[in-house]
Amino acid sequence: VQLQASGGGLVPPRGSLRLSCTTSGPSLENYAVGWFRQAPGKEREWVSCSSTGDGGKYYADSTKGRFTISRDKAKNTVYLQMADLEPEDTAVYFCVAEPWMVCTNSLIVANFNLWGQGTQVTVSS
Repeated sequence: VQLQASGGGLVPPRGSLRLSCTTSGPSLENYAVGWFRQAPGKEREWVSCSSTGDGGKYYADSTKGRFTISRDKAKNTVYLQMADLEPEDTAVYFCVAEPWMVCTNSLIVANFNLWGQGTQVTVSS
C-alpha cells in the first residue's frame, strides 16, 4: 500500500488548509488512517487518527477543535481539514495507516507501519 499525501502549502495565520491522503491500492476502509507532523528540529508528533471503518476519531490536544479528520469512501481518500492555523502548526505532515486498528487519544510513530511522503504546511504572514 502506497499512501500519497497532498494539499500542503503556504497559508497566513488563522487561515485554513485541507490535506488529502489517498492510495491506488486497497480500500482505506480496512485501515486506521492518521496524520503525524514534524517541525524543524522536533520529533514527529501525532496529530489525528480515524479508526478502521471510519470509527472513532481522535485528535492531539494541540489540534482539537481546529482540525477535522474525515473519509470519502468513494474516493478512497482521508482528509485533514485544518482551520485557524497558527505558526506553530508549520511542519511536514505525514499520512499514516495501519490495518484493522482502533485509534486512541495518544498514538506514537510505532503504531503505524505505513507512511506516505510528507507534505509541507507553512503558516506565515
